[in-house]
Amino acid sequence: MRQVAILGVAMTKFGVSEKTNLEMFTEAGLEAIAQSNLEPKDMEALFFGNCLGDFEEGQLHMAPFAHAELGLPMSAPATRFEAACATATVAIRHAALLVGAGVYDVVLAGGTERATKMGTPLATRTFAMASQAQHETSAGITFPGVFAMATHMYSHKYDVPLKELKRHMAGVAVKNHYHGSMNPKAHFQKVIDVDTVLGGMMVADPLQLFDCCPFSDGAAALVIADAAKAKDLVKKPIYIAGMGQASGGPLYLQKDLTRVKVRETSVGQAYREAGVGPQDIDVIELHDCFTIAEILALESFGVYDFGKAYDAATTGETALNGTKVVVNPSGGLKAKGHPIGATGAAQITEIVEQLRGESGPRQVEGARIGLVDTLGGDLGTICNIILTNVVK
Repeated sequence: MRQVAILGVAMTKFGVSEKTNLEMFTEAGLEAIAQSNLEPKDMEALFFGNCLGDFEEGQLHMAPFAHAELGLPMSAPATRFEAACATATVAIRHAALLVGAGVYDVVLAGGTERATKMGTPLATRTFAMASQAQHETSAGITFPGVFAMATHMYSHKYDVPLKELKRHMAGVAVKNHYHGSMNPKAHFQKVIDVDTVLGGMMVADPLQLFDCCPFSDGAAALVIADAAKAKDLVKKPIYIAGMGQASGGPLYLQKDLTRVKVRETSVGQAYREAGVGPQDIDVIELHDCFTIAEILALESFGVYDFGKAYDAATTGETALNGTKVVVNPSGGLKAKGHPIGATGAAQITEIVEQLRGESGPRQVEGARIGLVDTLGGDLGTICNIILTNVVK
């Protein structure tokens, strides 16, 4: 396999947009291409992520239309990916694999979503379609319900009183909103406090409103290339050091929601390929769809022992200038927002900018290695990508 580099990254402002999916993706895609000092005609393929365009805009088979809007050559195939919230990360992994294998030299990958167009009731219903229909959705399972169960399980398994656990989960929200307040492209850019989180409306006991990430609109894209070409095109190429992807199946096969074993499998693949371990990671963009999800992810990565990450945010260990590892400097899904088909590409955009030293007030000093983690469905798909600014 050839070494693979990321030349350019771009994302739109996340939040509520009047632009269509194609307009948002074209905006991000053209910016990523321009940042790479290339032109649309140089792209050899498009790896396009979108989950719910049929419900959002009545539009399926969107990839070739994005291809046309971008002005890519007819010889560049456009393929749509869907892996629930992990959609863009899975698309990017496949793009990197094919560049690494020598099938293509330069490609465009990313995703787009216009979730707010559906409104909360329909969006909630369509998101739940990523659960197993026969045994989960039909029983009333929703994603807030899944992570509410995980919270109760965690409290019981590790003997952390629920009231105490909720206070530390509120600390996750406070930290990520603080980070998001410094991100001009984040959905939410306001600082909140623990009382705000604990005073929010109940969504799925014990998860309250500010324990949950929002539905968002947005797009993100990146240009992936053979690393041998990278230095001739950009000053600061970022290299893909390792990747992993694993599938967990339905919840009734997973049983213990406090151990996301599919994530342990996926991140283990990425660590082995990159030749690094959790102690080597400087900055993480992880899937904090709910505050408890950040805690579970940190334990799956091996950054903390199981049952020990619950107070990481409140102790300041995972904040900017923290003592352990900086987690979600973008604001995470919690504050940056969560347009599901675009989320993974936005996470990679943040890590690339961090490793280039281009993140302004939320810059992680000396960042050399970053980890991306995206979860699809109710722990059914995990995709991890490790990035570095150091040539192997």
